[in-house]
Amino acid sequence: MEVLNRSELTEDASVSDHWISGGPPGVWAREIAGFPDVVKVDSLAEVGDGCIYRISYRNPPIVYLYRKLRLPLHFPFRIQAGIINWEVVARRSEFEAVLRYAKEVDPDFQLVSIRRRPLRSHLPVLTDTQQQLLNQAMAAGYFAVPRAITLTDFARQMGRSKSSVSEAIAVIERKLLESALRPSTVYSG
Repeated sequence: MEVLNRSELTEDASVSDHWISGGPPGVWAREIAGFPDVVKVDSLAEVGDGCIYRISYRNPPIVYLYRKLRLPLHFPFRIQAGIINWEVVARRSEFEAVLRYAKEVDPDFQLVSIRRRPLRSHLPVLTDTQQQLLNQAMAAGYFAVPRAITLTDFARQMGRSKSSVSEAIAVIERKLLESALRPSTVYSG
């Protein structure tokens, strides 16, 4: 499974898109919906040998720690055979707080590696306004396959003109693509 993104719905709830391998669309929806913190599950699309699910859920405690420390959650991250691989981007003191928390929650927690990268590669790509529009578009289903809402209806819902929303989304998409295609340098440390 890969957790592709996360957007806040409220202070205590989020929505994420998850790619889960195996089975046709919707095969995992009932099992996912059975988890106590899950509020809603939508099967969006079949991709490769899996399916993308949009899952709304109550935030786990790690989200509050990241929020308190003002750390970015770096996506995507992979969960395979019960093991989560996730990248922490933080100053040493903040990183140590995340490690302490992880060890409290799971005494069998293991740190696999530490790499240092230039901090600039982890700076937010989008402005707060752009991030908010992206979150609203995702929540409305604008990026779902097939789309759950048209650009015209989404713009109307936002109280903006179709052309201004179209242009704003195009800028967001360009920034995200440029960020994804930018080469990253990894330093040992």
